[in-house]
Amino acid sequence: MKPPYLPDALVKDKVEALAQILGLDLPHSEQWDFVQSVLSQDLQAAPGSGKTTLIGLKLALLAGAWTSRTRGICVLSHTNTAKDEIINRLTAVPDGRRFLQYPHFIGTIQSFTNTFLALPAIRALGYEVQAVDDDIYEAAALRLLERRDFSTLHSFLSRRRDGLDTVTQSVFVCEAGKLKVVGPRGSAPADPTTPSGQQYDRLKRHLAKEGVFRYDDMYAIAEWYLIRNPAIAVAVSQRFPFVLLDEMQDTSDVQQHLLDRVFSSGAVVQRVGDVNQAIFTDGTPATPRASAFPAPLAAELPVSQRFGPKIADMASALTIRRPQRISGAGPDTQIGLLLFDDHSVREVVPAFERMAHALVPQDVLVRNPPRVLGARLAKGTSGTYPQSLACYLPDRAPASRGPAQKELISTVRAAGARWAAGGSDHEAVAELWEGVRTAMRPALTVSLPPLSRLERSMTTVGGQLRLVLRDLLMGSGSADEATWKSATARLLELIPDLTQAPLRNSAALTESLRFTSSPESSAIGATADPNVQDLPLQVPSVAGSIQSAKGETHAATLLLECLDRRGIKHDIQETLKLLAGGDIQRAQVTVQRAAQLIFVGATRPTHLLVLATRREHAAPYTDGLAARGWSIHETSDQFRLA
Repeated sequence: MKPPYLPDALVKDKVEALAQILGLDLPHSEQWDFVQSVLSQDLQAAPGSGKTTLIGLKLALLAGAWTSRTRGICVLSHTNTAKDEIINRLTAVPDGRRFLQYPHFIGTIQSFTNTFLALPAIRALGYEVQAVDDDIYEAAALRLLERRDFSTLHSFLSRRRDGLDTVTQSVFVCEAGKLKVVGPRGSAPADPTTPSGQQYDRLKRHLAKEGVFRYDDMYAIAEWYLIRNPAIAVAVSQRFPFVLLDEMQDTSDVQQHLLDRVFSSGAVVQRVGDVNQAIFTDGTPATPRASAFPAPLAAELPVSQRFGPKIADMASALTIRRPQRISGAGPDTQIGLLLFDDHSVREVVPAFERMAHALVPQDVLVRNPPRVLGARLAKGTSGTYPQSLACYLPDRAPASRGPAQKELISTVRAAGARWAAGGSDHEAVAELWEGVRTAMRPALTVSLPPLSRLERSMTTVGGQLRLVLRDLLMGSGSADEATWKSATARLLELIPDLTQAPLRNSAALTESLRFTSSPESSAIGATADPNVQDLPLQVPSVAGSIQSAKGETHAATLLLECLDRRGIKHDIQETLKLLAGGDIQRAQVTVQRAAQLIFVGATRPTHLLVLATRREHAAPYTDGLAARGWSIHETSDQFRLA
């Protein structure tokens, strides 16, 4: 079949011309190979190698040469952040905007699955979808479990330590062409022929009829739909003859299986990612799929533009899943080791902030405040110290909260930023409304309806809520604490009118509706004494988890020593052992996972990387690390401006 784009879309002259307009440099042959390829392929790209830039360039070139009005390109990623980054790059060029509308699709794997497969399947069953959300599902399942007709199941589960989890985390799986209900461990908690097993299955299917699903349910429903209607896969491949998958390393086995089934009918599939950053999976399946990423003969992009040789050398030694020799072509990033003991744990972050203040240009820090990362946020039960980020920052470490307790203002700011950057109005409002539904859940006796069911007339409650959402999206409702309180008070006034039920516990919303200053405004607004404005500003750091920083670029990054997931070993201590000559392929699985997180955190900064560890943990390795160009510091050191 003839390609739906002009044959000269990716010729050298056009690539060079657009790269020059966008201010891009393509010095490596691997970059050219990827941009000009029109065949199915995998690209294993090192951290900071500019893969998102290359994806944006390639899409912009194809957009300018696309000829079909009914067949489009499909660009999939795992997160809205990655999706929005691609959209932002496309909107920077006139032709790129063509890919933001029919017949093209740019979104997450979840949204693609829902839009083209799962939601049509659910509608075909005659159900109306109310929510696809794990937290909403959990609340609905617990309410349903209290009903008398599920009393046998309730009694059975109350005797199990994980009884409630088996209900709140139950999912559909597709087996032999049928939808089966299983628990979080892959099987039902009771024999399906017993009364408890029958009620377990019935509770899940009852929620499905009410239109309440977990995210993972949608993949099983989509597969079931494809098995019953095999022509759909052919139709989807014809609609999307060119497919580009970003962040492929985070694709689960279930997602990969579904994508294999959907795009097996002739579509060109190009997959990009870094398998060494696959921190959201617990390893590969017992029998890896033939299509597992990356393919054995995958192309490689090993040159990082983010950092220099020191970090590249360190990162290369920590490539666990696929050994890769990374080359650092970016700034000569400095690496420091910050030593502490039990009495100086709380001095670690202030020492790092002084170091960043002295070694990183002031304007760079103001635009991109120093980041403090740990593999764990909250303390566990172990008596070993320190355990987590909270041990270093007890007063301002992020609380360990589930998604249901996330501050609404964070969602408001994220949605507003994406909307301001040129994102879809509908998607921004939908994201914001989902944040409201999540934030309000602790005080509701019934779930809030999906956005599509909010009326638009200003004379209705739905229309007035849409007006509040618009104000929040445009920033006029969250500019300061007073306007934020006014906006949230309006929500608290309108929502009971919408649900026709009073709020059961307004105090439960204190945390989720509280006002917080954004990290950026806090950093920029943290001015010193006005009488010494000529002195450089010491920008405060922003704390978070290594997992949350994946994909980010920092000016300066501090990695805090934390306990591994079993609460037995310290991650940086074990990583230093590997860097000193240990065999990473023979290390224990828990050590490999800890080192993989350190790999992700260590490849974020452009100017300064600091690892904080107990003095005795580092003692055997300091001489060798110093010989590699690392600087060794104590928390009491005073750093001087360069």
